[in-house]
Amino acid sequence: MNYKTIAQETLQIEAETLLHAMKLIDDVFDKAVDVILNCKGKLIITGVGKSGLIGAKMAATFASTGTPSFFLHPTEALHGDLGMIGVNDVVIGISYSGESEELSSILPHIKRFGAPLIGMTRDRNSTLGSFSDMVIELNVLKEACPIDTAPTSSTTLTLALGDALAVCLMKARNFQKSDFASFHPGGALGKKLFVKVSNLMQSKNLPIIAKDAKVKDAILAISEGRLGTVLIVDEEQKLVALMSDGDVRRALLSEEFSLDDDAMKYATLSPMVCEDENMLASDALVLIETKKIQLLVVTDEDKKIKGVLHIHTLIEKGIS
Repeated sequence: MNYKTIAQETLQIEAETLLHAMKLIDDVFDKAVDVILNCKGKLIITGVGKSGLIGAKMAATFASTGTPSFFLHPTEALHGDLGMIGVNDVVIGISYSGESEELSSILPHIKRFGAPLIGMTRDRNSTLGSFSDMVIELNVLKEACPIDTAPTSSTTLTLALGDALAVCLMKARNFQKSDFASFHPGGALGKKLFVKVSNLMQSKNLPIIAKDAKVKDAILAISEGRLGTVLIVDEEQKLVALMSDGDVRRALLSEEFSLDDDAMKYATLSPMVCEDENMLASDALVLIETKKIQLLVVTDEDKKIKGVLHIHTLIEKGIS
């Protein structure tokens, strides 16, 4: 078997897909760039499976080239993270078929929030296409795999179109090497930027409740705080616990659950904290990923809250 020939054929098929799509770029692409360029909030990418993996890469590219962006998994969105989407945001939904069940489930809610939705799909008449304000069509001649099934040409095209959007935005903003460096703690450009936790943490309007608060109070604070978590403090305003939307969902499984239960009954006690606000943001991201948490609470040595750092903030700012 000549693997060299197979490799060349694979690249040829994918190259032809890109060249074919290049000829089909139309005014919709211009409109999509303008919508993102004029976005006052964040660019949120969502999708599942291979589309989700491509979307996560796209979000990272946007975030590191001047467009605040993060990836939102549709399943997580259905369980609390929809609160991350605001009316000033723009959403890109990715599904080659346009019929992904998980993605389709959140589309009505995205429209309810009023955020513009850009669909990336092969079929503008699909569920995703129908909900979208504009559709960037994924015109694929054939997949590069021998059975014309595994996402190959389609994922390559999606990724390339995401890169094209990012490049258009970079040129529109006159994005320079110095700007690129400011989004990278380290890299080929050389000098590492020492972005600290204190530079990125949120210190105002934090969702905080007393340790004698009820579950219903916690749920209200979580909803209003838009962090997916509420901070619980004692009489001296010292952090004693956290309660996330995930804790609430698990509490609902209890046969004895009541909204009038004490929030502390279902909260996470002794949560992970950072007592050094001068910690590098990149180190904080490692800590967050290692501990598999989304929110890092910043306190002083007495456990009094100074702020919080959300993983979405780190991603939005291009911290890696």
